[in-house]
Amino acid sequence: MAVGNLDRYEGLMRRVTRLLGGRLRNTLILAFLLVAALTVAINALVTSRVISSYLESAQAERVARDMDLARAFFQLKLDEVEAISHRLALDPWVQQSFPSAARGDDRALQIIDQEIDNKITVLALGGTHWIAVLDRDGRIITARVLLASEKAPQAVYQGNWRGLPIVEHVLAHGVSLVGTEIVPAEYLEQIGLKEAARIPVKDTPRAAEKPYDPREGSAGLAMVGASPLMDEDGKFLGVVIAGHLLNNDFTLVDRIRAVAAVDTVTIFFGDLRVSTNVRTAENERAVGTLVSKDVFDTVLLRGQSYVGRAFVVDQMYITQYEPVRDHSGEIVGILYVGARLSTFEALQHTFRSRMIVIALICTALAAILSVPISNAIVRPIVSLAKATSRLAQGDMNIRVEVRGSGELAVLSEAFNRMVTTLQETQQELLRKEKLASMGQLAAGIAHEINNPLGTIQLFADAMYKEASEEDPHRKDLTMIIREARRCKKIVADLLNFARQQEISAQEIDLHAIMDRVLESMKMLPDLETIKVARNYDASLPKIQADENQMHQLLSNLIKNAIDAMPDGGVLTLSTRALDHDWVEFTVEDTGVGIPKENLGHLFEPFFTTKGPGKGTGLGLAISYGIVKIHRGQIR
Repeated sequence: MAVGNLDRYEGLMRRVTRLLGGRLRNTLILAFLLVAALTVAINALVTSRVISSYLESAQAERVARDMDLARAFFQLKLDEVEAISHRLALDPWVQQSFPSAARGDDRALQIIDQEIDNKITVLALGGTHWIAVLDRDGRIITARVLLASEKAPQAVYQGNWRGLPIVEHVLAHGVSLVGTEIVPAEYLEQIGLKEAARIPVKDTPRAAEKPYDPREGSAGLAMVGASPLMDEDGKFLGVVIAGHLLNNDFTLVDRIRAVAAVDTVTIFFGDLRVSTNVRTAENERAVGTLVSKDVFDTVLLRGQSYVGRAFVVDQMYITQYEPVRDHSGEIVGILYVGARLSTFEALQHTFRSRMIVIALICTALAAILSVPISNAIVRPIVSLAKATSRLAQGDMNIRVEVRGSGELAVLSEAFNRMVTTLQETQQELLRKEKLASMGQLAAGIAHEINNPLGTIQLFADAMYKEASEEDPHRKDLTMIIREARRCKKIVADLLNFARQQEISAQEIDLHAIMDRVLESMKMLPDLETIKVARNYDASLPKIQADENQMHQLLSNLIKNAIDAMPDGGVLTLSTRALDHDWVEFTVEDTGVGIPKENLGHLFEPFFTTKGPGKGTGLGLAISYGIVKIHRGQIR
């Protein structure tokens, strides 16, 4: 197994090597695409994570905001119910008419009924409501019930609500109370709301095994306000109660949804949905379904809020559940707000789809742009490759175009400098080989000519001395002696040219040698019209060199400078110390200069622009050899 994995790895590496080892242009395009794809993918992943995190945070913030709004609307409704009962209990007509009404006086009952009708009409902005006036025993003196489906309230004159806990508390303590109360079926039956409150319990997945309250489905959950009824003297007469039945009444949850833009709102009696705008798969209100067990345990049993994802009826919601308590603080139900998780998931899916489209577009753009960019990058490299190939074939005149100032421009400049240096080095080698061969030839010629030339000069001098003043050959002998001496000088130059490969280095003072050379030439006629300027570097160190060859070098250079200024001028001798233990000296004249076409022949042996008999053309060649043997540069 290990061998197989190794073979697959090696095969993969070979394919990668072949892929990346191809043409540079294709490699660059592939690299651009990989970088673009990787960058876009990472950006899409990070952005998706950030957006998902933001959406999750937004989900929590939204349900928290929805719960705040739902709680506010719920409390406003409680306050409204309490205010109705309280105002009716303080109504003078009700207070004055109650004793007679309790005795069955029709006129008094009519007055109280009129006041109840006025209040219940204001209260009933849709929904099922009731208002009842009870005596001190909890017996109904008169009541009005308004169903959500009816316009006119129904009158009720019988019943006893003393056993309802909130009524019992007001009868016992004479204080106003309001709360979300469980109203048993027997009380609802007395005012004709038993069937309105009935809700069949439906099987619900993930619900608790047992109901929170066994009365769920028959009893009602209602907002109840109860206020003590007193006469003008403060004597306790009875209780005024106002109620809003929540079972099968959707006015409150729909109003919260419409006004506060809350997605779904539900009011539970225990764990039973009694008022909701959550819909089932059949698009019916999910009344009669049960809360999930997780919420049941958290909210109803532990009395804590539940925030997070929860299974609601048939799908997942982002939810918040809070316990609903009665007047005594006992948990009687749940207030729920939530948003469908599918809504957020659809938003995330839409975002991811758009991110994928954007990523594909960006990758495609990168592919399109990578072609001209890679061509622009590869073009100078291809030019360098072609130039290198031509250079390898011996073309020393090849140069590449330098564009911009980046690394490729530096590389192009370096290539051009390399070719120039190589060309100069090749020329230098050819020049050295030429000088070496000519030096050997010159040495042989000088040795062969020197002896017979010496004999000629010796006999010419002897014949000149023996000839009389009137001898007609005396003038010819003078010419022979002069030309023999000139030949002797040429032979000496040839010997010097041949011997320049040997040096005897010692520590010398360059300034002193320059001064001695000038001193030896001060008698030259041409120097009389020339001004000599010395520009010496006082910090110039002594150098290791052959003193005689340095003397000859300076003599040749200064003599050439003097010859270049036949009409006079300025001869400037300069020195300066350079870095890395180098020194530089310059011989400069203000003469006619050197024609451009002759610059390439300056250091060739026997090349001269002087007339016949005025130079051998070896001076600069000898000077060049002296400089090179001392490992210097001459320009």
